[in-house]
Amino acid sequence: MPVANLASAADLPVKAPKPAADLPFFLVIDDRVTYSYIFSGTDPGVFSVRPDGSINGKTAKQVYSFTHFDIWAYGQNFFTISMYKSDHNDPASPCSNVGVTITGAPATCAGATEIYGLFRSTFGWNQIFNTKAFSMGPLNNISFEVGMDANTENNFLAPAKRDVVAGLQFEFNLPYKGYINVSPLMYYEFSNHNAFDQCGLFGPGVPGVTCLTDGNTKFNPTWAVEVNYYMDLGFLPESMQYFSISGRAGWYGKKGTENEPMAFNPVTNISTAVELNSEPIRLTFDASKALWGPKYSHFVDVWVAYRYWQNKFGLDHAKSVVCNVSPGVSNNSCTEESLYSGISVKF
Repeated sequence: MPVANLASAADLPVKAPKPAADLPFFLVIDDRVTYSYIFSGTDPGVFSVRPDGSINGKTAKQVYSFTHFDIWAYGQNFFTISMYKSDHNDPASPCSNVGVTITGAPATCAGATEIYGLFRSTFGWNQIFNTKAFSMGPLNNISFEVGMDANTENNFLAPAKRDVVAGLQFEFNLPYKGYINVSPLMYYEFSNHNAFDQCGLFGPGVPGVTCLTDGNTKFNPTWAVEVNYYMDLGFLPESMQYFSISGRAGWYGKKGTENEPMAFNPVTNISTAVELNSEPIRLTFDASKALWGPKYSHFVDVWVAYRYWQNKFGLDHAKSVVCNVSPGVSNNSCTEESLYSGISVKF
């Protein structure tokens, strides 16, 4: 999440500061709405077969997002909620895959809709302890960090992910008012849902061994590392200083079996894999600054990015039956590589 360079700001010649009682509770508030488009998204296990026999595991997704960021006296808060609307290659229930229901009957279903929310909050050590001891060299601050993710989707799987994270954030300065934050965290996905695990769907089953009574999964706590960065391209000529780069990456450790807490099965319920969810590079054009001047910087941003997601949701793309139509033959749904583009408006 963005980091304000408060140390540098304090060095500037300014008027006498207001008394503490007059300072606003929030030092920065930034609210944005975004429309974006993922050209080649995926949803694990969802694919179609083209007329030539090749497998199509890709689905385009429209994304509508609201994002809030603020800085207050002791830290920062970041919240985003997004709606992902898939094309027909990622169908809504009652289809369990393209063109068929769970019973195998032919059907044409609308594309699935997912709602995903995420928040992260930090509490800076410099602010908590009223010191600058945690600012040295490129290190700007160390913070406690907490957060949560939640989602729901109207496909047959009917996921309902709930997870919490907690740990530290190390904030470093980059040139041209940039930053890079590195957060080692504990990650705990304490609840989710998988309709395919429901007892009675494929025969009575044995609860906890071959099925789950209510289809709800619960994974083990594991580690995570989240990284994000931002930097203006300040080395460009003055007439071209409308561009910036940013990016993020999150690594999430193995969290048990695919259908935890169901018993391990070497074919249908193997161990999860380390997940990488990333957007290594996003190039942003500050359209409002280019049109109306510096006063309106970042009111309207147009951007393009590269998105890479391996072992999506922890599923082993090389071994899981969800990710492969047969051993060694991928359905191309558990690794996502896509161009990603959008427009963001501040209000």
